[in-house]
Amino acid sequence: MANPNLLSERYATAPINALFFERGKTRAERELWIAVMKAQRELGVAIPAEEIAKFEAARESIDLDRIRSIERTTRHDVKAKIEAFVEAAGAAEHIHKGMTSRDLTDNVEQMQIRKAGQIVLGKGVSILRHLTDRSRAYQDVILTARTHHQPAQPTLLGRRFAMWAEELIGPLTAFERFLADYPLRGLKGPVGTQFDLLALLGSPEKVDELERRVARELGFSAVLDAPGQVYPRSLDFELVARLVSLASPCENFAKGMRLMSGYELVTEGFKEGQVGSSAMPHKMNTRSSERICGFAELLKMYADGASRLAGDQWEEGDVSCSVMRRVIIPDAFYTLDGLCETVLTVLNDLGAYPAVIRHETERYLPFLATTEMLSLAVKSGVGRETAHAIIKKHAVAEALRLRQTGDSDNRLVDWVSADPVFQAAGLQAASFRAILSEMTHFVGRAQSQIEAVASKADAWVRKYPAEAAYEPGGIL
Repeated sequence: MANPNLLSERYATAPINALFFERGKTRAERELWIAVMKAQRELGVAIPAEEIAKFEAARESIDLDRIRSIERTTRHDVKAKIEAFVEAAGAAEHIHKGMTSRDLTDNVEQMQIRKAGQIVLGKGVSILRHLTDRSRAYQDVILTARTHHQPAQPTLLGRRFAMWAEELIGPLTAFERFLADYPLRGLKGPVGTQFDLLALLGSPEKVDELERRVARELGFSAVLDAPGQVYPRSLDFELVARLVSLASPCENFAKGMRLMSGYELVTEGFKEGQVGSSAMPHKMNTRSSERICGFAELLKMYADGASRLAGDQWEEGDVSCSVMRRVIIPDAFYTLDGLCETVLTVLNDLGAYPAVIRHETERYLPFLATTEMLSLAVKSGVGRETAHAIIKKHAVAEALRLRQTGDSDNRLVDWVSADPVFQAAGLQAASFRAILSEMTHFVGRAQSQIEAVASKADAWVRKYPAEAAYEPGGIL
């Protein structure tokens, strides 16, 4: 008994699954054969219209068990599909004329890739819109920003979402361009020279016209001029690398959610009846954010696998890449699709705890203001390095005191203002306390940066309004 594909069954949505489902792929291959037959007939090949009609009538008569049975004898999947289609149609053997296996499989797989790519591009636009909505919703919530996971300076919670949104815009732009420029292999025959089609159709002009019709049927505007039996597998590596890039800002977002949730600053949402731990009833784990990170790591693994395909074909081509591609390409899309659904779910369900955020920021504020204290000391005539050493000495001592005692009353200003060097420079406690009196000035240009990113995101929403409006289905 075969096991199901976990990614497909548990995480991917119906549209992506439909594209890579074996029955759906077989139907697409039959549609391509029919389109080629029709074009060949119009270009002078002797294929009776009634024979094409028989194939059209049998398009949905797909018996996967019969195809596998034939393949066990032929040990060739495309030959098995040819025989099964002819058998189902009860027609003469008119399909696959002038074609090789890769004229069928590569072109159909590229069609699957392009359609799946358009789906995940759309979900990326929706994620961008959701991140932007959150950046605007939280544009007044002052947050302790961290570098090296240590308190650094104040920022805005909304700016953190804008940071992730801007990171997504670059990969979206690159992936949109990748899909627009993505070239079809086309009908090139066994070694790429189109010899068999030329012999069948009789002129280069008819061969070109047949290929143009096939490209149009599959939705492509660009066709490779001189590939071998297969299209360059470097395209597969570039594809999966692009999917990793799309996942990267989502992984950063998920890690941010996990870290902030650990400090009880935010929640990714906790549904009625949800269980965080089978052993510890109080726990409300960020299980969905953790899943996003797992998906992103899995995509990197697939990218590593796809990199092994690039440049690894012998002469005009071979099938050494077949096993890996059959796993990597659909599974990479299943993975990114599941990641997008999970990211959108978290973005919809998350919440912030402003009171906890403010308490944390107030506790750290004297530390977060040390760069401005340093500037004030320098303006008062204290040497920069001297002032830095004084502030550092008192800041480290106060940080240790707070950790050792559990006290939440940060007294850094008292210690700094009492230092003899600063007193001699005329720096009083009031001067330092004035710095802390208005928290909002510490966030610099965070507000305008949120709006700058939102403006860029809004352009994507206008360009892809239906995709931007997409909302996720339920996730397990």
